[in-house]
Amino acid sequence: MNLRLTWVQPEDLLGHELRQAAEDGRDARAVAARWAAAGGPPAPETAGASAVPHLDLRPLAEELLDTLASLPTPLSDDEPTPFPRIRSLTAPRTTAAGARPARRWEHDVLRDRLHAAWLGRAAGCLLGKPVEKLPLTAVRALARATGNWPLSTWFTARGVPPDLLAAHPWNRRSAPISLAENIDGMPEDDDLNYPLLNLLLLRRHGRRFTTDDVARLWLDELPAGRTFTAERVAYRNLLDGIEPPLTAVHRNPFREWIGAQIRADVHGWTHPGDPAAAAEQAYRDATLTHTANGVYGAMFVAATLATAATGTADVHRSLAEGLAVIPPRSRLARAVRRGIGLARDIPDFDTVVDRLHSELGGYHWVHAVPNAALLAAALTHADGDFSRSICAAVSGGWDTDSNGATAGSVAGLLTGHPDRLPERWTAPLKNRLATSVPSFDGIGFDTLAELTHLEAVRP
Repeated sequence: MNLRLTWVQPEDLLGHELRQAAEDGRDARAVAARWAAAGGPPAPETAGASAVPHLDLRPLAEELLDTLASLPTPLSDDEPTPFPRIRSLTAPRTTAAGARPARRWEHDVLRDRLHAAWLGRAAGCLLGKPVEKLPLTAVRALARATGNWPLSTWFTARGVPPDLLAAHPWNRRSAPISLAENIDGMPEDDDLNYPLLNLLLLRRHGRRFTTDDVARLWLDELPAGRTFTAERVAYRNLLDGIEPPLTAVHRNPFREWIGAQIRADVHGWTHPGDPAAAAEQAYRDATLTHTANGVYGAMFVAATLATAATGTADVHRSLAEGLAVIPPRSRLARAVRRGIGLARDIPDFDTVVDRLHSELGGYHWVHAVPNAALLAAALTHADGDFSRSICAAVSGGWDTDSNGATAGSVAGLLTGHPDRLPERWTAPLKNRLATSVPSFDGIGFDTLAELTHLEAVRP
Protein backbone atom coordinates (compact mmCIF):
# COMPACT_ATOMS: atom_id res chain seq x y z
CA MET A 1 0.00 0.00 0.00
CA ASN A 2 1.32 3.41 -0.96
CA LEU A 3 0.12 6.13 1.43
CA ARG A 4 0.04 9.46 -0.41
CA LEU A 5 -0.01 12.52 1.83
CA THR A 6 -1.61 15.32 -0.15
CA TRP A 7 -0.51 18.98 -0.09
CA VAL A 8 2.86 18.35 1.60
CA GLN A 9 5.05 16.18 -0.64
CA PRO A 10 7.93 18.24 -2.12
CA GLU A 11 7.57 16.70 -5.58
CA ASP A 12 3.92 17.85 -5.64
CA LEU A 13 4.72 21.29 -4.19
CA LEU A 14 7.40 22.26 -6.72
CA GLY A 15 4.98 22.83 -9.59
CA HIS A 16 2.81 25.04 -7.40
CA GLU A 17 5.84 27.06 -6.29
CA LEU A 18 6.85 27.61 -9.91
CA ARG A 19 3.36 28.91 -10.56
CA GLN A 20 3.57 31.18 -7.53
CA ALA A 21 6.91 32.49 -8.77
CA ALA A 22 5.39 33.40 -12.11
CA GLU A 23 2.62 35.29 -10.31
CA ASP A 24 4.87 37.29 -7.99
CA GLY A 25 7.47 38.12 -10.65
CA ARG A 26 10.43 35.95 -9.63
CA ASP A 27 12.67 34.75 -12.45
CA ALA A 28 12.34 30.99 -12.10
CA ARG A 29 13.24 29.98 -15.64
CA ALA A 30 16.42 28.13 -14.65
CA VAL A 31 14.61 26.20 -11.91
CA ALA A 32 11.74 25.33 -14.24
CA ALA A 33 14.20 24.06 -16.87
CA ARG A 34 15.95 21.80 -14.35
CA TRP A 35 12.64 20.40 -13.14
CA ALA A 36 11.37 19.74 -16.66
CA ALA A 37 14.66 18.12 -17.71
CA ALA A 38 14.39 15.74 -14.77
CA GLY A 39 10.86 14.75 -15.79
CA GLY A 40 9.18 16.68 -13.02
CA PRO A 41 5.37 16.95 -13.34
CA PRO A 42 3.44 20.22 -13.40
CA ALA A 43 1.32 21.20 -10.41
CA PRO A 44 -1.75 18.97 -9.93
CA GLU A 45 -4.77 20.83 -11.29
CA THR A 46 -7.31 20.03 -8.59
CA ALA A 47 -6.03 17.39 -6.17
CA GLY A 48 -3.30 17.71 -3.55
CA ALA A 49 -1.04 15.13 -5.18
CA SER A 50 -0.09 14.16 -8.70
CA ALA A 51 -1.69 11.05 -10.16
CA VAL A 52 1.61 9.17 -10.32
CA PRO A 53 4.11 9.18 -7.42
CA HIS A 54 7.54 10.68 -8.13
CA LEU A 55 9.50 9.72 -5.03
CA ASP A 56 12.72 9.64 -7.02
CA LEU A 57 12.37 13.37 -7.65
CA ARG A 58 11.92 14.35 -4.00
CA PRO A 59 15.56 15.33 -3.28
CA LEU A 60 15.64 17.56 -6.36
CA ALA A 61 12.26 19.07 -5.47
CA GLU A 62 13.49 19.95 -1.99
CA GLU A 63 16.58 21.60 -3.42
CA LEU A 64 14.62 23.59 -5.97
CA LEU A 65 11.99 24.69 -3.44
CA ASP A 66 14.76 26.22 -1.35
CA THR A 67 16.29 27.84 -4.43
CA LEU A 68 12.96 29.41 -5.36
CA ALA A 69 12.54 30.74 -1.81
CA SER A 70 15.80 32.67 -2.17
CA LEU A 71 14.71 34.53 -5.32
CA PRO A 72 13.60 38.15 -4.78
CA THR A 73 10.18 39.34 -5.92
CA PRO A 74 9.77 42.77 -7.52
CA LEU A 75 6.29 43.08 -5.97
CA SER A 76 7.46 43.26 -2.35
CA ASP A 77 7.07 47.05 -2.10
CA ASP A 78 3.43 46.96 -3.17
CA GLU A 79 2.63 43.67 -1.45
CA PRO A 80 4.39 43.55 1.93
CA THR A 81 3.56 41.11 4.69
CA PRO A 82 4.89 42.87 7.84
CA PHE A 83 1.98 44.66 9.48
CA PRO A 84 3.67 48.09 9.92
CA ARG A 85 4.40 48.17 6.19
CA ILE A 86 0.82 47.22 5.36
CA ARG A 87 -0.46 50.02 7.59
CA SER A 88 1.94 52.49 5.98
CA LEU A 89 0.27 51.86 2.60
CA THR A 90 -3.31 52.35 3.81
CA ALA A 91 -5.19 55.40 4.96
CA PRO A 92 -5.50 55.81 8.76
CA ARG A 93 -8.82 54.38 9.95
CA THR A 94 -10.92 55.78 12.75
CA THR A 95 -12.35 53.17 15.08
CA ALA A 96 -15.65 52.99 16.90
CA ALA A 97 -14.70 50.33 19.44
CA GLY A 98 -14.68 51.60 23.01
CA ALA A 99 -16.36 54.90 22.09
CA ARG A 100 -19.22 54.12 24.47
CA PRO A 101 -20.72 51.01 26.02
CA ALA A 102 -23.46 49.44 23.94
CA ARG A 103 -26.97 49.59 25.30
CA ARG A 104 -28.82 46.37 26.11
CA TRP A 105 -31.07 46.57 23.07
CA GLU A 106 -28.04 46.95 20.87
CA HIS A 107 -26.64 43.74 22.34
CA ASP A 108 -29.82 41.90 21.48
CA VAL A 109 -29.81 43.21 17.91
CA LEU A 110 -26.18 42.19 17.47
CA ARG A 111 -26.96 38.69 18.71
CA ASP A 112 -29.65 38.37 16.05
CA ARG A 113 -27.26 39.61 13.37
CA LEU A 114 -24.64 37.08 14.42
CA HIS A 115 -27.22 34.30 14.32
CA ALA A 116 -28.10 35.27 10.75
CA ALA A 117 -24.40 35.43 9.87
CA TRP A 118 -23.73 31.91 11.15
CA LEU A 119 -26.75 30.57 9.27
CA GLY A 120 -25.77 32.49 6.15
CA ARG A 121 -22.23 31.16 6.24
CA ALA A 122 -23.49 27.59 6.57
CA ALA A 123 -26.11 27.89 3.83
CA GLY A 124 -23.73 29.49 1.34
CA CYS A 125 -21.08 26.89 2.03
CA LEU A 126 -23.54 24.02 1.67
CA LEU A 127 -24.87 25.41 -1.61
CA GLY A 128 -21.39 25.37 -3.11
CA LYS A 129 -20.23 21.99 -1.82
CA PRO A 130 -21.54 19.69 -4.61
CA VAL A 131 -19.77 21.67 -7.35
CA GLU A 132 -16.48 22.40 -5.60
CA LYS A 133 -13.52 21.73 -7.93
CA LEU A 134 -15.77 21.67 -11.03
CA PRO A 135 -15.08 24.05 -13.93
CA LEU A 136 -17.48 26.91 -14.57
CA THR A 137 -18.98 25.21 -17.60
CA ALA A 138 -19.88 22.19 -15.48
CA VAL A 139 -21.48 24.30 -12.74
CA ARG A 140 -23.69 25.97 -15.30
CA ALA A 141 -24.55 22.76 -17.16
CA LEU A 142 -25.56 20.86 -14.01
CA ALA A 143 -27.78 23.68 -12.80
CA ARG A 144 -29.36 24.28 -16.20
CA ALA A 145 -30.18 20.58 -16.55
CA THR A 146 -32.69 20.92 -13.70
CA GLY A 147 -34.02 24.38 -14.59
CA ASN A 148 -32.02 25.98 -11.79
CA TRP A 149 -30.33 28.76 -13.78
CA PRO A 150 -29.82 31.49 -12.88
CA LEU A 151 -29.03 29.58 -9.70
CA SER A 152 -31.75 30.11 -7.12
CA THR A 153 -31.87 27.00 -4.92
CA TRP A 154 -29.94 23.86 -3.97
CA PHE A 155 -28.31 21.67 -6.60
CA THR A 156 -30.00 18.32 -7.23
CA ALA A 157 -29.16 15.15 -9.14
CA ARG A 158 -32.83 14.55 -9.89
CA GLY A 159 -33.43 15.05 -13.58
CA VAL A 160 -29.78 15.45 -14.56
CA PRO A 161 -29.00 13.33 -17.64
CA PRO A 162 -26.65 10.42 -16.86
CA ASP A 163 -24.20 11.42 -19.58
CA LEU A 164 -23.88 14.89 -18.08
CA LEU A 165 -23.20 13.45 -14.63
CA ALA A 166 -20.65 11.10 -16.16
CA ALA A 167 -18.87 14.02 -17.81
CA HIS A 168 -19.11 16.29 -14.75
CA PRO A 169 -19.51 14.23 -11.57
CA TRP A 170 -20.40 16.03 -8.37
CA ASN A 171 -17.71 16.56 -5.76
CA ARG A 172 -17.15 13.00 -4.54
CA ARG A 173 -17.10 13.72 -0.82
CA SER A 174 -19.78 16.37 -0.78
CA ALA A 175 -22.53 15.04 -3.04
CA PRO A 176 -23.93 12.52 -0.52
CA ILE A 177 -24.50 15.28 2.05
CA SER A 178 -25.14 18.48 0.10
CA LEU A 179 -27.64 17.87 -2.70
CA ALA A 180 -31.23 18.95 -2.13
CA GLU A 181 -32.43 15.37 -1.76
CA ASN A 182 -29.98 14.42 0.99
CA ILE A 183 -29.25 17.50 3.13
CA ASP A 184 -29.74 16.62 6.80
CA GLY A 185 -28.24 19.38 8.90
CA MET A 186 -25.00 21.19 8.15
CA PRO A 187 -22.20 18.69 7.45
CA GLU A 188 -18.61 19.24 8.45
CA ASP A 189 -16.58 21.61 6.30
CA ASP A 190 -13.35 23.51 6.85
CA ASP A 191 -15.23 26.72 6.06
CA LEU A 192 -17.13 26.17 9.33
CA ASN A 193 -14.38 24.44 11.30
CA TYR A 194 -12.16 27.51 11.24
CA PRO A 195 -14.80 29.91 12.58
CA LEU A 196 -15.37 27.42 15.40
CA LEU A 197 -11.63 27.32 16.13
CA ASN A 198 -11.43 31.10 16.16
CA LEU A 199 -14.39 31.29 18.51
CA LEU A 200 -12.51 28.88 20.77
CA LEU A 201 -9.38 30.99 20.33
CA LEU A 202 -11.13 34.12 21.61
CA ARG A 203 -12.74 32.27 24.50
CA ARG A 204 -9.34 31.01 25.67
CA HIS A 205 -7.04 33.91 24.88
CA GLY A 206 -9.22 36.96 24.26
CA ARG A 207 -8.52 39.60 21.64
CA ARG A 208 -4.85 39.85 22.55
CA PHE A 209 -4.10 36.38 21.22
CA THR A 210 -0.85 35.86 19.36
CA THR A 211 -0.04 33.87 16.25
CA ASP A 212 1.66 31.37 18.55
CA ASP A 213 -1.66 30.96 20.38
CA VAL A 214 -3.32 30.09 17.08
CA ALA A 215 -0.62 27.49 16.41
CA ARG A 216 -1.00 25.87 19.83
CA LEU A 217 -4.77 25.77 19.49
CA TRP A 218 -4.51 24.00 16.15
CA LEU A 219 -2.13 21.41 17.53
CA ASP A 220 -4.47 20.81 20.47
CA GLU A 221 -7.85 20.89 18.75
CA LEU A 222 -7.58 20.59 14.95
CA PRO A 223 -7.04 17.14 13.41
CA ALA A 224 -4.24 17.33 10.85
CA GLY A 225 -6.38 15.46 8.33
CA ARG A 226 -8.93 18.28 8.40
CA THR A 227 -6.38 20.76 7.05
CA PHE A 228 -5.62 21.48 3.40
CA THR A 229 -3.20 23.51 1.26
CA ALA A 230 -1.43 26.25 3.26
CA GLU A 231 -2.91 25.10 6.55
CA ARG A 232 -1.57 21.58 6.12
CA VAL A 233 1.89 22.82 5.18
CA ALA A 234 1.97 25.12 8.21
CA TYR A 235 0.77 22.28 10.44
CA ARG A 236 3.57 20.07 9.10
CA ASN A 237 6.05 22.89 9.67
CA LEU A 238 4.96 23.22 13.29
CA LEU A 239 5.53 19.50 13.83
CA ASP A 240 8.98 19.91 12.26
CA GLY A 241 9.82 22.55 14.86
CA ILE A 242 9.44 25.54 12.55
CA GLU A 243 7.84 28.48 14.36
CA PRO A 244 5.57 31.32 13.11
CA PRO A 245 5.89 33.31 10.91
CA LEU A 246 8.27 30.93 9.11
CA THR A 247 5.45 28.38 9.11
CA ALA A 248 3.85 30.44 6.37
CA VAL A 249 6.83 30.52 4.02
CA HIS A 250 8.82 27.31 4.43
CA ARG A 251 8.04 25.18 1.38
CA ASN A 252 4.53 26.61 1.30
CA PRO A 253 3.46 27.43 -2.27
CA PHE A 254 -0.15 27.93 -1.10
CA ARG A 255 0.63 30.98 1.03
CA GLU A 256 -1.48 33.29 -1.17
CA TRP A 257 -4.43 30.96 -1.51
CA ILE A 258 -7.84 31.38 0.12
CA GLY A 259 -7.24 29.55 3.42
CA ALA A 260 -6.75 32.59 5.66
CA GLN A 261 -9.71 34.34 4.06
CA ILE A 262 -12.09 31.57 5.15
CA ARG A 263 -10.87 31.96 8.75
CA ALA A 264 -11.65 35.66 9.04
CA ASP A 265 -15.36 35.77 9.89
CA VAL A 266 -15.18 35.66 13.67
CA HIS A 267 -12.62 38.46 13.67
CA GLY A 268 -15.06 40.68 11.79
CA TRP A 269 -18.18 39.56 13.65
CA THR A 270 -16.65 40.43 17.01
CA HIS A 271 -15.57 43.96 16.01
CA PRO A 272 -18.76 45.71 14.87
CA GLY A 273 -17.89 49.21 13.75
CA ASP A 274 -14.13 48.71 14.01
CA PRO A 275 -12.83 47.38 10.69
CA ALA A 276 -9.23 48.32 11.48
CA ALA A 277 -9.17 46.23 14.65
CA ALA A 278 -10.91 43.36 12.88
CA ALA A 279 -8.29 43.42 10.12
CA GLU A 280 -5.41 43.50 12.60
CA GLN A 281 -6.86 40.53 14.46
CA ALA A 282 -7.32 38.63 11.21
CA TYR A 283 -3.71 39.44 10.35
CA ARG A 284 -2.42 37.73 13.51
CA ASP A 285 -4.38 34.62 12.57
CA ALA A 286 -3.49 34.67 8.88
CA THR A 287 0.28 34.98 9.24
CA LEU A 288 0.52 31.48 10.70
CA THR A 289 -0.10 30.18 7.18
CA HIS A 290 -0.10 32.99 4.62
CA THR A 291 1.75 35.99 3.25
CA ALA A 292 0.91 39.07 1.15
CA ASN A 293 -2.31 38.57 -0.84
CA GLY A 294 -3.24 35.54 1.24
CA VAL A 295 -3.15 37.76 4.32
CA TYR A 296 -4.93 40.63 2.58
CA GLY A 297 -7.86 38.37 1.74
CA ALA A 298 -8.39 37.70 5.44
CA MET A 299 -8.04 41.37 6.37
CA PHE A 300 -10.43 42.43 3.60
CA VAL A 301 -13.14 40.00 4.70
CA ALA A 302 -12.75 40.80 8.40
CA ALA A 303 -13.05 44.55 7.83
CA THR A 304 -16.00 44.09 5.48
CA LEU A 305 -17.82 42.02 8.08
CA ALA A 306 -16.99 44.40 10.92
CA THR A 307 -18.62 47.19 8.94
CA ALA A 308 -21.67 45.12 7.99
CA ALA A 309 -22.11 44.04 11.63
CA THR A 310 -23.07 47.56 12.68
CA GLY A 311 -26.41 47.39 10.91
CA THR A 312 -25.84 50.94 9.64
CA ALA A 313 -23.82 50.24 6.48
CA ASP A 314 -24.94 48.68 3.22
CA VAL A 315 -22.93 46.10 1.31
CA HIS A 316 -21.19 48.72 -0.85
CA ARG A 317 -19.95 50.70 2.15
CA SER A 318 -18.89 47.45 3.81
CA LEU A 319 -16.81 46.41 0.81
CA ALA A 320 -15.24 49.85 0.61
CA GLU A 321 -14.15 49.61 4.25
CA GLY A 322 -12.75 46.17 3.53
CA LEU A 323 -10.68 47.53 0.67
CA ALA A 324 -9.41 50.40 2.80
CA VAL A 325 -7.35 48.16 5.11
CA ILE A 326 -5.24 46.44 2.42
CA PRO A 327 -2.43 47.80 0.21
CA PRO A 328 -4.15 49.55 -2.71
CA ARG A 329 -1.61 48.48 -5.36
CA SER A 330 -1.70 44.83 -4.38
CA ARG A 331 -3.05 42.30 -6.86
CA LEU A 332 -5.88 41.43 -4.48
CA ALA A 333 -7.00 45.05 -4.09
CA ARG A 334 -6.89 45.60 -7.85
CA ALA A 335 -8.88 42.41 -8.45
CA VAL A 336 -11.53 43.35 -5.88
CA ARG A 337 -11.93 46.79 -7.44
CA ARG A 338 -12.25 45.11 -10.82
CA GLY A 339 -14.94 42.76 -9.57
CA ILE A 340 -16.90 45.60 -8.02
CA GLY A 341 -16.58 47.73 -11.14
CA LEU A 342 -17.73 44.99 -13.50
CA ALA A 343 -20.71 44.16 -11.29
CA ARG A 344 -21.76 47.79 -11.21
CA ASP A 345 -21.43 48.29 -14.95
CA ILE A 346 -22.79 45.02 -16.38
CA PRO A 347 -26.38 43.97 -15.58
CA ASP A 348 -25.92 40.32 -16.59
CA PHE A 349 -23.94 38.51 -13.89
CA ASP A 350 -22.91 35.63 -16.15
CA THR A 351 -21.12 38.19 -18.30
CA VAL A 352 -19.39 39.58 -15.21
CA VAL A 353 -18.21 36.09 -14.32
CA ASP A 354 -16.99 35.41 -17.84
CA ARG A 355 -14.93 38.60 -17.76
CA LEU A 356 -13.38 37.69 -14.41
CA HIS A 357 -12.52 34.20 -15.59
CA SER A 358 -10.97 35.62 -18.74
CA GLU A 359 -8.85 38.12 -16.81
CA LEU A 360 -7.98 36.12 -13.70
CA GLY A 361 -8.25 32.52 -14.88
CA GLY A 362 -4.49 32.09 -14.88
CA TYR A 363 -4.53 31.78 -11.11
CA HIS A 364 -5.23 28.49 -9.38
CA TRP A 365 -8.93 28.07 -8.58
CA VAL A 366 -8.17 28.26 -4.82
CA HIS A 367 -6.01 31.39 -5.02
CA ALA A 368 -7.18 34.36 -2.96
CA VAL A 369 -6.98 36.89 -5.79
CA PRO A 370 -9.64 35.59 -8.23
CA ASN A 371 -11.90 34.39 -5.43
CA ALA A 372 -11.86 37.75 -3.65
CA ALA A 373 -12.74 39.45 -6.95
CA LEU A 374 -15.65 37.08 -7.53
CA LEU A 375 -16.87 37.48 -3.94
CA ALA A 376 -16.86 41.26 -4.24
CA ALA A 377 -18.61 41.10 -7.61
CA ALA A 378 -21.32 38.77 -6.30
CA LEU A 379 -22.01 40.91 -3.24
CA THR A 380 -22.06 44.08 -5.31
CA HIS A 381 -24.39 42.63 -7.93
CA ALA A 382 -26.79 41.22 -5.32
CA ASP A 383 -26.99 44.61 -3.56
CA GLY A 384 -27.53 43.02 -0.14
CA ASP A 385 -30.12 40.41 -1.14
CA PHE A 386 -29.28 37.18 0.66
CA SER A 387 -30.35 34.59 -1.91
CA ARG A 388 -28.82 36.48 -4.81
CA SER A 389 -25.57 36.92 -2.86
CA ILE A 390 -24.92 33.25 -2.18
CA CYS A 391 -26.23 32.11 -5.55
CA ALA A 392 -24.09 34.61 -7.44
CA ALA A 393 -20.98 33.68 -5.46
CA VAL A 394 -21.47 29.95 -6.07
CA SER A 395 -22.52 30.34 -9.70
CA GLY A 396 -19.21 32.05 -10.48
CA GLY A 397 -17.20 28.87 -10.02
CA TRP A 398 -13.67 28.65 -8.56
CA ASP A 399 -13.83 27.92 -4.80
CA THR A 400 -17.60 27.59 -4.71
CA ASP A 401 -18.19 26.56 -1.11
CA SER A 402 -15.76 29.08 0.36
CA ASN A 403 -17.13 31.98 -1.69
CA GLY A 404 -20.70 30.95 -0.93
CA ALA A 405 -19.87 30.81 2.77
CA THR A 406 -18.34 34.28 2.95
CA ALA A 407 -21.07 35.81 0.80
CA GLY A 408 -23.64 34.23 3.09
CA SER A 409 -21.88 35.60 6.15
CA VAL A 410 -21.87 39.17 4.81
CA ALA A 411 -25.41 39.02 3.45
CA GLY A 412 -26.68 37.31 6.60
CA LEU A 413 -25.33 40.14 8.74
CA LEU A 414 -26.98 42.66 6.45
CA THR A 415 -30.40 41.01 6.83
CA GLY A 416 -30.11 41.61 10.55
CA HIS A 417 -32.19 38.67 11.78
CA PRO A 418 -32.35 34.90 11.15
CA ASP A 419 -36.08 35.08 10.48
CA ARG A 420 -35.38 37.28 7.45
CA LEU A 421 -33.41 34.53 5.72
CA PRO A 422 -35.54 32.47 3.32
CA GLU A 423 -36.67 29.24 4.94
CA ARG A 424 -35.51 27.16 1.96
CA TRP A 425 -31.96 27.96 3.02
CA THR A 426 -32.27 27.61 6.79
CA ALA A 427 -34.76 24.76 7.33
CA PRO A 428 -32.52 22.00 5.88
CA LEU A 429 -29.74 23.04 8.28
CA LYS A 430 -31.92 21.85 11.18
CA ASN A 431 -30.00 24.09 13.57
CA ARG A 432 -27.25 21.46 13.71
CA LEU A 433 -23.59 21.65 12.69
CA ALA A 434 -21.32 18.64 12.37
CA THR A 435 -17.63 19.15 13.09
CA SER A 436 -14.51 17.39 14.31
CA VAL A 437 -13.55 20.42 16.43
CA PRO A 438 -13.93 19.10 19.99
CA SER A 439 -16.98 20.14 22.04
CA PHE A 440 -18.77 21.69 19.06
CA ASP A 441 -20.13 18.67 17.17
CA GLY A 442 -23.91 18.92 16.80
CA ILE A 443 -24.06 22.47 18.14
CA GLY A 444 -26.91 24.77 17.10
CA PHE A 445 -26.42 28.03 15.26
CA ASP A 446 -28.42 29.83 17.92
CA THR A 447 -25.93 28.67 20.54
CA LEU A 448 -23.02 29.72 18.34
CA ALA A 449 -24.58 33.16 18.03
CA GLU A 450 -24.77 33.41 21.83
CA LEU A 451 -21.13 32.41 22.25
CA THR A 452 -19.96 34.76 19.51
CA HIS A 453 -22.01 37.59 20.99
CA LEU A 454 -20.26 37.17 24.34
CA GLU A 455 -16.90 37.70 22.60
CA ALA A 456 -18.21 40.67 20.62
CA VAL A 457 -19.28 42.55 23.76
CA ARG A 458 -16.40 41.47 25.97
CA PRO A 459 -14.56 44.59 27.21
